[in-house]
Amino acid sequence: MNTIPIVYTDDWKDYALLDSGAGEKLESFNGYIMIRPDPRAIWGHKLPQSIWDNSDATFIRTDSEHGDWKIQKQTPNPWTLTYHDLTFKLHPTDFKHVGIFPEQATNWNWIQKQITANGSQTTVLNLFGYTGAATVSACKAGANVTHVDSSKPSITWAHENCDANSIPPTQTRWIVEDANKFVLRETKRESSYTGIILDPPRFGHGANGEIWKLTEDLPKLLYGIKKILKPTNSFILLNVYTADLSPLSIQNLMDSVFSDMNGTCEMGELATIEKGSQRFLPQGIVARWKSN
Repeated sequence: MNTIPIVYTDDWKDYALLDSGAGEKLESFNGYIMIRPDPRAIWGHKLPQSIWDNSDATFIRTDSEHGDWKIQKQTPNPWTLTYHDLTFKLHPTDFKHVGIFPEQATNWNWIQKQITANGSQTTVLNLFGYTGAATVSACKAGANVTHVDSSKPSITWAHENCDANSIPPTQTRWIVEDANKFVLRETKRESSYTGIILDPPRFGHGANGEIWKLTEDLPKLLYGIKKILKPTNSFILLNVYTADLSPLSIQNLMDSVFSDMNGTCEMGELATIEKGSQRFLPQGIVARWKSN
């Protein structure tokens, strides 16, 4: 029987998932307590309501994507989060995020392991790079990273995270562009990368208004990156957050695209473990492919 493992890390010091339930999660970011929506948390709270009521900030949705923060206590200034030797700048946004996805820490570890194992100069392409946590982790391991995102503010934030980690400017290249268009241009230029990281949204817009739909565009993008992936000592990390697809769907897709390449793919369900319990909050699907 093919069992999809739960992929998580339990060695955070600055972050903790304190509780979850009723469509929400209660989190601590370096001691600052927040309530954010999470539709996967369909169970009940474990902690008393009084603890939830004493949170420092709560995100209140105003539509399907945006909302407002009810602030009980102002965020620290500066507000940062550290994981091992990585440092990230945080601030609340109007779409519930704070600039970091803590469940991704297990992937940062995996990325660094792949880069270290190569033992030579590694080039990494980070598509949908957002605020650059994966870019920072790859650079810290010695890679040169091309960071692509269609949002200029996200690129700026990622640049600030690299500066906060004292990453030399020569290690990074910043591209504001639609992911599909960039990969197509790289194919024409016959560029190649040791590692490719993808963290695509369910739905989004490119730098020039291009529409991204995960179920339609992800297969095309995977076939595109196959053309610019080095044939040996290479890796791919794919994150999928939508609940519309299962790990089996992504496994079948990865198998169909990369079956003729000499490599192996590991699937997992990303999750965060609650502090002081063995309850996991599911956070998406991860596929980790590497050449044999």
